[in-house]
Amino acid sequence: MRIAALDDQRPGATGARRLVAKVPEITALFWIIKILTTGMGETFSDFLVSHVNPGLALGGAAIALAVALIAQFRSDRYRLWIYWSAVVMVAIFGTMIADVLDFVVGLPYLVTTVGLSIVLAVILVWWYARERTLSVHSITTPRRERFYWTMVMTTFALGTVAGDLTANRLHLGYLGSIVLFAIAIAVPAAAYRWAGLGTVTAFWSAYIITRPLGASITDWLSSSRQDGLGLGTGWISLGATIAIVALLGLLGMRGADPTAEVRPSEEADG
Repeated sequence: MRIAALDDQRPGATGARRLVAKVPEITALFWIIKILTTGMGETFSDFLVSHVNPGLALGGAAIALAVALIAQFRSDRYRLWIYWSAVVMVAIFGTMIADVLDFVVGLPYLVTTVGLSIVLAVILVWWYARERTLSVHSITTPRRERFYWTMVMTTFALGTVAGDLTANRLHLGYLGSIVLFAIAIAVPAAAYRWAGLGTVTAFWSAYIITRPLGASITDWLSSSRQDGLGLGTGWISLGATIAIVALLGLLGMRGADPTAEVRPSEEADG
């Protein structure tokens, strides 16, 4: 699947100065790695909480996330390993935050899902009101990058509780949730290809759904509850990590994961 905001190919932009965005080009491999990171974040978070003191695990994840984001913000452009390290840490920490809301605070899945959906909508409205674009290919300033990573963190937390909602409260189970979210993620892809859905809307719609899809897949593989295969959170986390590192290594060797570029004249193309 390729949902890309190819803003720099619009006519009439020849000769304009190019700005380098701090996100990767949106290709099929982007979506594969994104789903793998979401799934790994889900199972590795569960593994840590069950094998380490939960408070210590949350604190360690928060520190690792802060280090990863500082490195990302200090980078002058998209750097493959820095960017994806930040995504992985957001996946792990986002899962922990969602679990805190569910199991510690005691908020019902439906309440948490609706609440985080509202937060997500507020972020999108605020981002667009300040920047007049939501294109990931316009992440060229510190403020836009802050909006972007706040959005990413919220989608990870939302996806965690949404997956738990469908599997546990709606009684779809993990396999049923996989089918549901696989169909859901195909909708913006099909609408983009055949119905003229805008690139930005298609991207964020698919991006949000990758989280519950990836989490449902790894929960199904690792969990012994419901219809899970019971392979264990440790083994599934390890397998997902190996796959992520292998794909990133392949991209690094091939130089096949280019940085998105935009021109100032096109930043308003939301």
